[in-house]
Amino acid sequence: MTETETIAYDVVVIGGGPVGENVADRTRAAGLSTAVVESELLGGECSYWACMPSKALLRPVIAQADARRLPGLARAVQSPLDTTAVLARRDEYTSHWKDDGQVAWLEGTGADLYRGHGRLAGPRTVTVTAPDGTVTTLTARHAVAVSTGTRAQLPDLPGLAEVRPWTSREATSAKAAPGRLIVVGGGVVATEMATAWQALGSRVTLLVRGKGLLNRMEPFAGELVAEALADAGADIRTGTSVESVSRENGSVVAVTSAGDRIEADEILFATGRVPHTDDIGLDTVGREPGSWLDVDDTLRVTGTDWLYAVGDVNHRALLTHQGKYQARIAGAAIAARAAGDPVLDESWGAHVATADHHAVPQVVFTDPEAAAVGLSLAEAEQAGHRVRAVDVEFSSVAGAGLYGDGYKGRARMVVDLEDEILRGVTFVGPGVGELVHSATVAVAGRVPVSRLWHAVPSYPTLSEVWLRLLEAYRDN
Repeated sequence: MTETETIAYDVVVIGGGPVGENVADRTRAAGLSTAVVESELLGGECSYWACMPSKALLRPVIAQADARRLPGLARAVQSPLDTTAVLARRDEYTSHWKDDGQVAWLEGTGADLYRGHGRLAGPRTVTVTAPDGTVTTLTARHAVAVSTGTRAQLPDLPGLAEVRPWTSREATSAKAAPGRLIVVGGGVVATEMATAWQALGSRVTLLVRGKGLLNRMEPFAGELVAEALADAGADIRTGTSVESVSRENGSVVAVTSAGDRIEADEILFATGRVPHTDDIGLDTVGREPGSWLDVDDTLRVTGTDWLYAVGDVNHRALLTHQGKYQARIAGAAIAARAAGDPVLDESWGAHVATADHHAVPQVVFTDPEAAAVGLSLAEAEQAGHRVRAVDVEFSSVAGAGLYGDGYKGRARMVVDLEDEILRGVTFVGPGVGELVHSATVAVAGRVPVSRLWHAVPSYPTLSEVWLRLLEAYRDN
């Protein structure tokens, strides 16, 4: 290990994923000198092992499913997907796991990139150990932002390492479809990867410890997605956990809590995420290594005046788009404090991530899609709101029938009966991901139901489901 110089910046960002990039973009836009430290590929998990490759795998799957629902087109798309072509397109969307384009973008902002492992070394200080062992010390006049994200959590099972299980990284970067794939988990990664690989030629067995899929959404979301996965050929076993795993003659063997022995070519564990904070020097600033970082609404770590934790690492909302929102807020707050300007920290102010509490949108890119924002009915009731759920089937919407024969889906809005605003909205059905932003505007904007009547949906589109929801609320 070779010590080199100490370099001072206004802001140092540890982690160059989309969140760290956006913090740097905002602080540079404010004229603050900024360093970004990244140990892997600039662009992070989302660009290379999560959002982009997974959606590149899923897009042909969804397009084919949509086409098969249309007479006149259905017969033309009965052949299996060209898996080789799908994987090649996936590779293009990851830039073949090269980050030249991301580096050029970051350099265009005026930020400096340091390749290596970044660790806190006391207040306002970060050491960077480069691949060749050279150590550079960076100091921050105003702020250090930790944007190191999360990594896949694997269960403590004997022999698991020898099995070489897939995590989300392997599932999105695989070079071929395994003939048989066990997916352990029932959340977003599990359902999306089960959807993708089942359509790309794998025989998928989904092992779900809970009662159903997507248990953080309205129950009907998981039910409709499970029904479609089963119709596509997936074997879904709920109330089932994995007791042991091994490799025998090249195959994975999983023994379940029900005593079943399941063989596959690969096994994917989609069983949660843990913070990527175990080796970033948290102990040097009085924090527990490996812990989530608690923050205030300006994304500043509680009990500090210089340390920020932005994105997944603060455990507020483990979604790329929400992390980028936080990054814009944090960058603006850092800039305001650096300039001595007022920090606008009242609810929905320019320097607070209020939406994290009230209006977090999410889309699950299965077939059907599931999209939601705000609170589910159960969450709203648990929070003490006096609410009413209004449900409609998409079969009542002309645009759904035009979208595809046999269109199946459901929508729910959760109405606060005190203020007559929406606490949450959920859509399930083909193509509903494009509806969720209208719901996000309604929830974040606290738009009264009485005003929503004047937001007229175009006919005949899926968005006419809004009118059906309002009619159901009025008439019941």
